[in-house]
Amino acid sequence: MRRLLVYMKGYCKECVLSPLFKMLEAGFELIIPLVVASIIDVGIAGNDGSYIIKACLIMAALGLIGLTCTLFAQYFAAKASCGFVAKIRHALFSHISSLSYTEIDTLGTSTLITRMTSDANQVQSGVNLTLRLFMRSPIIVLGAMTMALIVDVKTSLIFLATIPLLALVVFGIMCLTIPLYKKVQNKLDSVLNTSRENLSGVRVIRAFRLEGNEKNKFHQKTEDLNKAQKFVGRISAIMNPLTYAIVNISIAILIWSGAIEVNSGNLTQGEVIAIYNYMSQILIELIKLANLIITITKSVASANRIQGVFEVQPSQSITLTDNNEKTDNVVEFRNVSLKYASSPEYTLENINFSVKKGETVGIIGATASGKTSLINLIGRFYDATCGEVLVDGKNVNSYDTEILREKIGVVPQKAVLFKGTLRENLLWGDKNASDSDIMRAIEIAQAKDIIEAKAQGLDFQIEQGGKNLSGGQRQRLTIARALVGKPQILILDDSSSALDYATDASLRREIAKIEYNSVVFIVSQRTASIEHADKIIVLDDGKIESIGTHSELLEKSVVYSEIYNSQFRREDV
Repeated sequence: MRRLLVYMKGYCKECVLSPLFKMLEAGFELIIPLVVASIIDVGIAGNDGSYIIKACLIMAALGLIGLTCTLFAQYFAAKASCGFVAKIRHALFSHISSLSYTEIDTLGTSTLITRMTSDANQVQSGVNLTLRLFMRSPIIVLGAMTMALIVDVKTSLIFLATIPLLALVVFGIMCLTIPLYKKVQNKLDSVLNTSRENLSGVRVIRAFRLEGNEKNKFHQKTEDLNKAQKFVGRISAIMNPLTYAIVNISIAILIWSGAIEVNSGNLTQGEVIAIYNYMSQILIELIKLANLIITITKSVASANRIQGVFEVQPSQSITLTDNNEKTDNVVEFRNVSLKYASSPEYTLENINFSVKKGETVGIIGATASGKTSLINLIGRFYDATCGEVLVDGKNVNSYDTEILREKIGVVPQKAVLFKGTLRENLLWGDKNASDSDIMRAIEIAQAKDIIEAKAQGLDFQIEQGGKNLSGGQRQRLTIARALVGKPQILILDDSSSALDYATDASLRREIAKIEYNSVVFIVSQRTASIEHADKIIVLDDGKIESIGTHSELLEKSVVYSEIYNSQFRREDV
């Protein structure tokens, strides 16, 4: 929680003014019981109508001034809390963006979304209420007790016994509920994760007729959350009846002792009413304080969860080195092995190969053989566990990440487009690209027919996730997006799976003609997509089984031959 307070910088004035105006409002509120006492003892007792009117006008003025102070306090509290949480969200988003795939995989997407939404909102609510009420309630309690002592010391001794007892109840319950609210938020993470999976995989769920199973799973998660919330809610609910019981018993004792004092002539009726009003103020403020503490408890738990994300540091760092080899190889793997943080076994082992400028490299292998893992090492989305990955003779670990990835154009397995125009999506490849550069990339990616079919052309609006485009259209546009940046290294990770063979062949022919002579990596399950590559890497269970051309591999690679024959059913004559 403390680490987050640095984002309050710039709102010091608001953090002072909001409680200050609340303190002023509390001061005016503490005067009102004395005015009421004077109305009873002077105005009503003396049958003085003008005095009553004047006293009522004073009360109205005090109320109006208090309202003005409240409005100013609300404004400054809202400004500080909203600005504070906005800074946290920006910093959190920036921090998450700096994390490698390893940390994001470990934390989980749904958890990160919860931190930036639900937890951040809870922190905002806690800061807002703290600035408005945290100073006001103690001031009213202490002020009411002090004013009661001024009216009559003997009767006000009841307050001295009541307030510590109330404080014990409030803070005792707070200590119990803080860790429980953290558990509730963790269960909320689980519900959000289940919801996200169901929404993203709704088509698969319906295709396999598993709606009932997923509903039961979701029901179980929500039931767990419900039980946890009820449990902590029951503990929090004890606070109000306990505080009411303590204060009302105190009020009963106060009225009884006050009546005795009035009867003996030591107190006036107005003074008893004033003391009673102060006791009522204490009751109201302690109930507010109790509810505030519940909110603060939730807020602190949420703030600690946010801080937990900030405490996760990126595992990747830049290793400065002057060792920049002069070589013809654009990409080189030297004894590279990879083990994921969550896996006890190596995903890739002892990978060695090199690629020169202008070469096209095909990567093929069975499912889970490590194809995507291999190409993820080139852009340093993951760090190699052992060995070196070099780009232009320089270890990728010694590159600034932005500079390294400017050299690379990646088309991932899942075609992802963002809500906006076609032009805005394609400019992700190069924000300074002209329309002619964009159209050239579209032509290479065999996506010209998509533009021609849209009346708006490059201004065609793409829905979230590209839902208003087919799978093949999305794939071609993501290829075009990568080509807009004219990358030195182009990586196509099974990015033509939704394309027909003719379009795929045309795409490969156009990529081979690219004037800036890129190194091209084609990851594919189709031998037809890579058979014309300069070299083909065959992976088997994370190891290189063979490297060679199409014709060479048909002769020497058992794995490649099996894949080829299963697709073309070639029969030896």
